[in-house]
Amino acid sequence: MLQRFSVPPQTPQPAQSAPPQAASLPPNAGRGSVIPMLEVSIQRLEEIVDQETAALRDRKAIDLKDYNDRKSQALLELTRSLRNMQGAVPNPMLAARVGSLRSKLAANQHMLKLHLEAVREISTSLSDAIRQSESDGTYTRAISAAYSRS
Repeated sequence: MLQRFSVPPQTPQPAQSAPPQAASLPPNAGRGSVIPMLEVSIQRLEEIVDQETAALRDRKAIDLKDYNDRKSQALLELTRSLRNMQGAVPNPMLAARVGSLRSKLAANQHMLKLHLEAVREISTSLSDAIRQSESDGTYTRAISAAYSRS
């Protein structure tokens, strides 16, 4: 979806007097400012994703909520930038940047999945240990036998 949006390269045009309503627009209101804004948004999101992926890979203690909030904000900025590019001619350089972002997001997703699986395994082990420590063993065999039959 992200690859179809891009802007044609800017060609210099002869100087013209601006219409009266255009004079009140901010200097970056044209489409020429969309690509740099989009590139900054992509770069910001890539940096956040790279930081989180590296921290997960290195098994560092991280605040996942903080990373989630930062990624959500960067994604919002990226979405806003992409809206300004609808209907534009595809830009191969921008498509390559989006492809790079996509691969970084896939690596991040893989690391998050591993992290969540490890958390799930640890929590299962802890809950089993708590259950066994609180049990007097009365129903353990019956439950185990019934569970193994299903």
